[in-house]
Amino acid sequence: MKKLVHALVLTGLVGAPAFAMADEAASPHTLTANVSLTSNYVFRGISQTGGEPAIQGGFDYSHSSGFYLGTWGSNVGWLTEFQGYKSGSMELDLYGGYRNTIGPVSYDVGAIRYMYPGSKNADTSALLGAWTSEAYVSAGWKWFTAKYSYYLSDAVFGIGPNANGSYYLDLSGSLPVADTGVTLGAHWGTFHFKNVSAADYDDWKVSAAYDMGKLGKLTSGMTLGVAYTDTNADKGFWTESATGEYLGKGTTTVWVSKAF
Repeated sequence: MKKLVHALVLTGLVGAPAFAMADEAASPHTLTANVSLTSNYVFRGISQTGGEPAIQGGFDYSHSSGFYLGTWGSNVGWLTEFQGYKSGSMELDLYGGYRNTIGPVSYDVGAIRYMYPGSKNADTSALLGAWTSEAYVSAGWKWFTAKYSYYLSDAVFGIGPNANGSYYLDLSGSLPVADTGVTLGAHWGTFHFKNVSAADYDDWKVSAAYDMGKLGKLTSGMTLGVAYTDTNADKGFWTESATGEYLGKGTTTVWVSKAF
């Protein structure tokens, strides 16, 4: 009898035991981390470090259903040099949302809280805080993405009051260059601050990034990039009082990052 069963298995007439053939089910949970070093932290066209370098990093959790949560941090300089804080040199973000696709179109809906621990000088205690709440929605098709960010907080990065209802519109494109590992990017954005029109501006960027994993296992997950950004931000408004640094000026930034 044993010989008969063995023969039927070999000829495919009887299946092998299921536990021997089945693969382990893939986990629906994914946890990743990232770290980067950049010559200048530029966010939506405005330097957050006054042209100085930044070390950045974060963690991301995602579920196969499309839900995600994450946190990210960086050093910044504008709290003390532009906003009038006595101390404060860190940005910490918490965000979450849901992303999925409908046919060829991807979409992402979520919210983010930008937090800036620190303290104000006694003579600037009336200044609005820098902490900011934002809701966003984006849609992507092939190489193109459009994102709309709407601000819920009374102050938007310390600018206000009654700035809730401000918005930022981002249009961007990202094009891989064959199998070279190079990705070219372009971006245009416009920032509208409710009740503070002097702060309004447009920004634009062109970039190139190289997947260093093409060089071998030792550099797997690493990316090297360069970008040029510029704005039409009002120089009188967006200049640091402490250093005289114009935060919206055209600048070239280089960075290297590692994903785990």
